[in-house]
Amino acid sequence: MEETKKQLNFWRCAAILELIALLIIGVVFTTGRGAAPTDQGAADETVTEPLTLWTEGSAPKQKLIDYVTAVTDETSADFIPVEDRIAVFDMDGTLACETYYTYYDTMMFIEYCLHDHPDRVSDELKEVAAAIKPGYVADETLARNFAKAYAGMTVEEFYNYVVEFGQKKTASFNNMRYIDNFYRPMVELVKYLYDNHFTIYVISGTERTTTRAIVANSPIREYVTPEHVIGTDFEVKQAGHEEESSNMNYKYENGDELVLTGGFVQKNLNSNKTIYIEQEIGQRPVLAFGNSGSDTSMMNYTIDSRNPYKAEAYMIVADDNEREWGTQDWDKKSAEYTEKGYTPISMKNDFSVIYEDGITKAEQQYVPAE
Repeated sequence: MEETKKQLNFWRCAAILELIALLIIGVVFTTGRGAAPTDQGAADETVTEPLTLWTEGSAPKQKLIDYVTAVTDETSADFIPVEDRIAVFDMDGTLACETYYTYYDTMMFIEYCLHDHPDRVSDELKEVAAAIKPGYVADETLARNFAKAYAGMTVEEFYNYVVEFGQKKTASFNNMRYIDNFYRPMVELVKYLYDNHFTIYVISGTERTTTRAIVANSPIREYVTPEHVIGTDFEVKQAGHEEESSNMNYKYENGDELVLTGGFVQKNLNSNKTIYIEQEIGQRPVLAFGNSGSDTSMMNYTIDSRNPYKAEAYMIVADDNEREWGTQDWDKKSAEYTEKGYTPISMKNDFSVIYEDGITKAEQQYVPAE
């Protein structure tokens, strides 16, 4: 009996020693593999390539990647601290469609005056809406008419109408609602910059509340907060005090409403974009993106020689007439922008896709308003 106990203890000890040996071997093997990773280990690690919706070999794409790599590298001479990584984007024609057949806000004005709420606007405004055709001038005079059309609406009502209008389908593209307007490669770029700790601003010629509603219902809503949207301003006052000359004459009370008076404050184009950036951001951006002459002040302000950081400006050229209604001449526009110090981006050659799957050009871009 005693001999049997001895044998059992012996085998128990042997099993324990064997288990300990196996554990030691496992730790050594794991530690050795972690301390000196093999090529195979590196191959197993998945690296996501940035800007996959841009064409392979795109020069602007590579320039953007090189820029972001340099300014986010603390060892680089071009390093930019996170708090100073500010990127500004125009919206219409830069981030989103402006060819159905014109801007979102203009199409909305036409629809509001002629179809949705003709009872709320004057005959004069209906005539203005009906007269808008391709080639019209999108100037301050027209913007003042936009402001008049929405007089009496609360800011919330106006915001909701912008969203409601966005659900309508445009005749200029197949399978596209107005709100389906963002260029996918530009959405990808905004996310890429956001992931690299850039603060993104949308600086638009479209009215501010309208721009906020569009952005908040777009694929970039996670990367651009409402306070980072700057646009044209319509006059807003407290309901019941619309005729008073100064907002200092009264105070806001619980339950009061803010309403559009029909008045106009300022169009956010040309130098006004620069002034708005200075007043609302308070420092120069380091990246700027636009698509037209009305954005050049913003571009120049960004790449001004007094900018303490490496800064770049990019211009979208609407030269794709197959997937879009782009008719700009690439050679002419790219030469013009390059001379000014901007990097031109070709929608035709640099974007591998433009819109969501299923969205295509319609047979005709312009359908006369009824």
